Amino acid sequence: MHGADLLVRGRRVVTPAGVRDVCVHVSDGRIERVAAYDDVPAGRELVDVGDLVVLPGLVDTHVHVNEPGRTEWEGFATATRAAAAGGVTTILDMPLNSIPPTVTQEALTEKRATAEGASRVDVGFWGGAVPSNLGRLGDLHAAGVFGFKCFLCPSGVEEFPALDLEQLRAAMAEIAAFDGLLIVHAELPGPIEEATARLTSADPLAYRTYVASRPPEAEASAVAAVVDAAIETGCRAHVLHLSSADALGPVATARESGSVITAETCPHYLTFTSEEIEAGAPGSTEFKCAPPIREAENRERLWAGLGQGLLGAVVSDHSPCTPELKSGSYLEAWGGVASLQLGLRAVWTGARNRMFSLADVARWMSEGPAAIAGLASKGAIAAGKDADLVLFDPDETSVCDPAELHHRHPVTPYAGRRLDGRVAATYVRGMETYADGRFRDPPPGMLLTRGSA
Repeated sequence: MHGADLLVRGRRVVTPAGVRDVCVHVSDGRIERVAAYDDVPAGRELVDVGDLVVLPGLVDTHVHVNEPGRTEWEGFATATRAAAAGGVTTILDMPLNSIPPTVTQEALTEKRATAEGASRVDVGFWGGAVPSNLGRLGDLHAAGVFGFKCFLCPSGVEEFPALDLEQLRAAMAEIAAFDGLLIVHAELPGPIEEATARLTSADPLAYRTYVASRPPEAEASAVAAVVDAAIETGCRAHVLHLSSADALGPVATARESGSVITAETCPHYLTFTSEEIEAGAPGSTEFKCAPPIREAENRERLWAGLGQGLLGAVVSDHSPCTPELKSGSYLEAWGGVASLQLGLRAVWTGARNRMFSLADVARWMSEGPAAIAGLASKGAIAAGKDADLVLFDPDETSVCDPAELHHRHPVTPYAGRRLDGRVAATYVRGMETYADGRFRDPPPGMLLTRGSA
């Protein structure tokens, strides 16, 4: 069965036409129509949400599940529990840090077999573009990956090496030939290496040391290189986890040229600042990520970029590891923020304080990511879409308690932070997968392939 048959009605349903009082008619997991509030045929299951807001399920296209191979870091069962509890109904899994990485058809088959039956939300997969598989990316494309990820600087794991700029252009030319999508970790190694060489006597427990080791020009120059290669090859490209607002300039330039360049940012870049991290406890490595969290002025420029449409998506870059790997100095600890369950609340907290609406949040966290990845049936409460729905109380406020997190290791920079909103229930294709701390069994998540979702 693809999904459930039911009616969901509420006074605050976030649709592409605005926030409306409607009744959503669901047939076999798809939205049949968005009808008048009182259009409630007899004999059908009705979910009346009362005062809750109904949001389209979040689409998180940047999740590191790490299974198989590094399941002690994270896995499909735990990651998708966190997703469901956070209002995320679709995730796309990154091709690293699993072993093997998803750079061959055989590795994709192994990854899909691992996820089968374990996922509480729908799951799709990115492929990887590394030096060893250039010229053979069409095989992975044909196998159904949603696009290809590459690094322009070291990835942090030896089995997923970076591309140099000549290889980047070769990958983009190859991908353009079958109208695929390249997604890029856009930092150039040269500025990072030069900055790090100047820090030999700096305090490794000071956050300013880590920020200085990955300067804004590493991002801005990388994004400019991606834009140039996209213009040259005609390849569609997407910039991942943009942290430096300086890099918005090349994105704007690409738009003006007519190139298909999109960019995302993450909840942690919109929430935290380097000043508050620096003022906290030394060596608070739960904040470490790459690129780094930067200063307050930069954060506000990212919010402005969202308002201007230069940033088309907000996704988690959920990249957990074991607590042992997250310890040590800022220069030694694993770089990644675990936040899959908290993204909606974090972004809503910041958005409402800047006079943005829940409709804006839905555009950034549902519609935008779905459009970038080509998930045609996801991202909106509209006829023909999957009935992926979130019942959300925007006015409840609580402090983040790590004991309530469902990813494998409850390590997060949000611990102790007051966040607005509460996810009351999450529906995947009309089937309740999470409600008030409880999960539905068996897990209802499906595995997605490009063109089928």
